[in-house]
Amino acid sequence: MKRNNIQKCRILRKSQTDAERKLWSILRNRQLCGIKFRRQFSIDRYILDFYSPEYKLGIEADGGQHYSSFGKQKDKIRSKRLSESSIKILRFSDLEILKNSKVICEVIQNEIEKRRPLALHTPHPSLSPRGRGIKY
Repeated sequence: MKRNNIQKCRILRKSQTDAERKLWSILRNRQLCGIKFRRQFSIDRYILDFYSPEYKLGIEADGGQHYSSFGKQKDKIRSKRLSESSIKILRFSDLEILKNSKVICEVIQNEIEKRRPLALHTPHPSLSPRGRGIKY
């Protein structure tokens, strides 16, 4: 999928919510299971709060707007569209992230274990001709 909205991603990185900041402090620098996560990562027309390209795993920190009827419907369509590209989305409420980060980590770790065989078949960017020595 083509990456769009790069400028919007940069703006979102600078204006994180408290929940996003807390979750990023756990995910950044391969601190969780040694897995690389990217923050505010654009895929197609969507921007994922956190994304592991190796595991095709997206993590969303959902604020109140995600719990309205309209928000739930949009999230359902978005998750379905991303799943068509084998991307799994885990959703956590901001409150869950702020209050139960240990449980959140366990859920993410469990999903990583389920997806580990998928990651073994995904070439690392440094092994692709385009990725040699180039950081994205």
